[in-house]
Parts: sequence; structure tokens; C-alpha cells
Amino acid sequence: MGTNILVTAIVIVYLLVMLWIGWYSSTKISTNTDFMVAGRRLGPLLMAGTLAATEIGGGSSLGVVQNGMSGFGLSASWYITTMGIAFIILSFIAPKFRAATVKTVPEYFRRRYGKSCGLITAIIMLLPLVGLTAGQFIASAVILSTMLNIDYQVAVIIVAVVVTVYSIMGGLWSVTLTDFVQVFLIVIGMIIAVPFAINYAGGWGNVTTNIPEGTMSLFAGYDLFGIISLVIMYTATFSVGQEAVSRFYAAKDEKAAKGGAWLAALVNFIYAFIPTILGIITLALINMGKFSSDQFASVGARYALPVLAINTMPALICGLLFAGIISATMSSSDSDLLGAGSIFANDIYKAVLKPDASSKSVMQVTKTVMCLVGVASMLIALFNTQSIVSILMFCFTLRAAGSFFPYVMGHYWKKASTAGTIASLIAGTIVVVYLEHISGGMLFGIKFSQPIIPGLVAGFICFILFSYAMPPKVETTELAPEEDD
Repeated sequence: MGTNILVTAIVIVYLLVMLWIGWYSSTKISTNTDFMVAGRRLGPLLMAGTLAATEIGGGSSLGVVQNGMSGFGLSASWYITTMGIAFIILSFIAPKFRAATVKTVPEYFRRRYGKSCGLITAIIMLLPLVGLTAGQFIASAVILSTMLNIDYQVAVIIVAVVVTVYSIMGGLWSVTLTDFVQVFLIVIGMIIAVPFAINYAGGWGNVTTNIPEGTMSLFAGYDLFGIISLVIMYTATFSVGQEAVSRFYAAKDEKAAKGGAWLAALVNFIYAFIPTILGIITLALINMGKFSSDQFASVGARYALPVLAINTMPALICGLLFAGIISATMSSSDSDLLGAGSIFANDIYKAVLKPDASSKSVMQVTKTVMCLVGVASMLIALFNTQSIVSILMFCFTLRAAGSFFPYVMGHYWKKASTAGTIASLIAGTIVVVYLEHISGGMLFGIKFSQPIIPGLVAGFICFILFSYAMPPKVETTELAPEEDD
């Protein structure tokens, strides 16, 4: 009982610190630009911390542990390693993103291709952010409910309230500062957990003798095409996902944007194998009879990491690990919330509904929408038991497929047109939805495990064809002016 009280106390202190950072950040906010892009003042270190923390979420902690113990083995690490590769690819175009001085991706589309493109992009990008937020709420609630021995639904409500409150208070300043704390908690908490888990198994030799042959293969769960697909998916979605690309917009200059991407990649490479190894150790413990698979039967294999921690670690370490995992999920959900609020306020409210809106009223609408998205995501999380990773994968894919080429090529290709952009957005979205929900991944007799590939291909073909068939009136990569505040 004493152990549980200490673990709980550590996590409660952590949650209170996050709320305090939210309050502190609110004192630094005076304009809408401060709220949405932290006044464009982030250096490479803060950039790296917030980028890495944003993308290392529930899927990359609980989900990877689950995959590590259920057939993927060491190859589960590719889910995170490929994120690092994507950050390296992005580092080469990050300076272009920063130089555009926009606040949101749909704002770029509006100023580059016109109002209709901005509105379509805003809608396509807003909806998946709700699913992404819900996915992270699910992961956080898994930890809290296991640790405090409280009802899962109660845990969802606690998580949703804390994340929504500190995100609304301080905007991207709050999100960045909490992310910086969280990324250290995530990585250090998981690293400390590994020797305790190995010790509980009786040493690494015991682990390797109690896992199936091939578990330590880097290609047990992903073949080369699968790995390349993940790199493409992450590169595409990090380029256009508001929760990631807003960090490049917030960098103090182009050099900071590039350096931040490289440092974030390094964090991903270090972290990738840690939850994977913990999943493999859990599998060995089940095979050794130290864990029963019945322990996961009622709650699902996504509970593997909390169960492992409670059984193998001292209360202090267990508390730090739990705080770290909650950090992982909160640091992603706060960014998703801010992204949703920013897109609605900047690209639907100000751009379409009330063009003469003041900076203050746009910021107020951002906060209101963040609150609404927090509630909606909480409701989804309360009733959703799907695999965390699969929820995130579909949301990533949906928004990236049609918008990637118009967004990235728009910075370089003067012939990119409004017609090409609309055609790409529609084609990419239709192909992804068809593969994911209608055909079961089949297209022209070929089975696609990642709908992102055919979605991107369809978007690219339509973008090029329609841009040539219906070219822009003026060939330029410059954006139309828009008042900044």
C-alpha cells in the first residue's frame, strides 16, 4: 500500500508541475503569434525537445512495448527509428518552412493557392487531430488506471482535464516548456526501467533463452518495404501535421529549425530500442511463468508496460517511469489540441467567418476550440478500445496523403496551381479512405499495408496533371501578404 502511495504521489506532483508550467507560460503571452507559435523564438535545443516529445507518444511507448512482446520482437523499434530518419529528411526543407512565416499549414495553402484550398486543407487537417488527441488520452488513461487502481473512465477524465487546462493557459509556450521536461522524463524513466526488468528475469541470458527464435531479428515484423513505407508516412505527415510543423514555424531562424530537426532525430534513435527491449523482456517473463497472460486478458496487451513496472521496480523508479510514460502521451496530446484550435481559429474563423477579427478574439476562439476538442477526444477515449498505433496510423495517413506534395513542392515549384492542389487533396483523401475502410487495403489486386503510399501517388499525379492543365495566373512561390501580429 505504501508503495502505491509513493508512486501515486510522484505522478500527482508531476501533473501539478505541468499545470504550473501552463500558468507560468500564460504570463508570457500577449499576442496570437505568441500563443500559436511561441513568438517565433525557439532555439535548436527547445525545438528538439518539443519536436521529439510531440512525436514520441502513446504509440511509441505502450504500443511499441505491446508490439515487442507480440511477434515483432526487436523489429518493433522501427516504429520510432523511422521517425528519426524522417526528421533528418525534414531538416533539409525545415528552413523553407520557417522562412514562410505562417502560423498554420492551411494558412500556407490559403496564401499560396487561394481561400478554397486553405478551407479544404483546414477541414482535412482538423478532423484527424481529434483522433490523434483521443489516441493519446487512451494511452495516458491506461497508465493512470493501472497505477492508481481506478476506473479507466475516471483516468481518461483526469488526463483530459489536466492536458486541456495547461495547453489552453499557455499555448505553444506552455506546450514547448512542458515538452522539454517531458522528453527527459520519457527517455530517462524508460532507460532506468530496463536493468530492473532484466534483473527480475534473472539476467539477459534468461531473457534470450525464453523468447522464440527470430525475436531479436530487426526484420521479424517489418520487411524493407514496410520500413520505407513508415519513413514515407512520417516524412509526409510531419511535413503537414500542425503539431509537428508548428515547431519549425516557431524556430527563431532557419538555422535553429534545421538544428532542432537533427537533435530530435538523435533522441528518437536513442529511444527507439528502449520500449522494444521492455516488450521482449515481458514476453520472456510470460514464457518463464513469472507473468501470466491472464494478467492482460481483461485489459489488453497495451497494459504490458504498467504491469511489468509494478512487478519489477521499486516504488520510486516505478513512479518516475509512470510519470515518463504519461509525459510521452501528454506531450503529444497537448500539441494535437493546440493544432486543432490554431487551425480552426486561424483558417476557418479568421479566414472565412470573421476576416476583421482582432488578435485577441482569434486567440480566444483558439482556446474555446481547444476546450471543445479536449471534450470530444475525451468522449472518444472513454468508449474506444482500438489499438493505439492503428488509430494514430490512420489519422496520420488521412491528412498527409493529399496535402504533402502541394505543401512541400509549393515552396520550390512556381507552376503549382490551385486546381492541382484541390485535385491532390481530394484524390489523396479518397484513396486513403477507400483502402482503409472499403477495400481492406486492396487496390488493383495489390494489398497495401500502408495506404499512405497509393494515397501519395494519387495526390502527386493529380497535382502535376491539373497544375499543367490549369496553370496559375502568376508563376511564383511567393505567398500573398497577410497581417501578422
